[in-house]
Amino acid sequence: QVQFVESGGGLVQPGGSLRLSCAAPVRISNPYTMGWYRQAPGKQRELVAGISSDGATIHYPDSVKGRFIASRDNAKNTGYLQMNSLKPEDTAVYYCNRWPAMGSWGQGTQVTVSS
Repeated sequence: QVQFVESGGGLVQPGGSLRLSCAAPVRISNPYTMGWYRQAPGKQRELVAGISSDGATIHYPDSVKGRFIASRDNAKNTGYLQMNSLKPEDTAVYYCNRWPAMGSWGQGTQVTVSS
């Protein structure tokens, strides 16, 4: 199965920053749209960034717009999510996948925003 591998999560104080990375499976072939998602305890998984195949167009929901910056390096088959001005409500497990999502999900990476 095709699975993405997320990394870079951790514990950060409110107002802090983290940079997540997403390694796409070697078997996946460009072009494809990539998405960053998150799932907080007791909540449904939600999209936090959708990136076009060339990285030129990125969609953000209002909840993270202006704070999160998504990017991708197709040569490295890797995506990134720079998260700034983090809030406690950003606490969640973060995942990457195609956008729209398909197939199985990876392990995700835990992001905890707390003082």
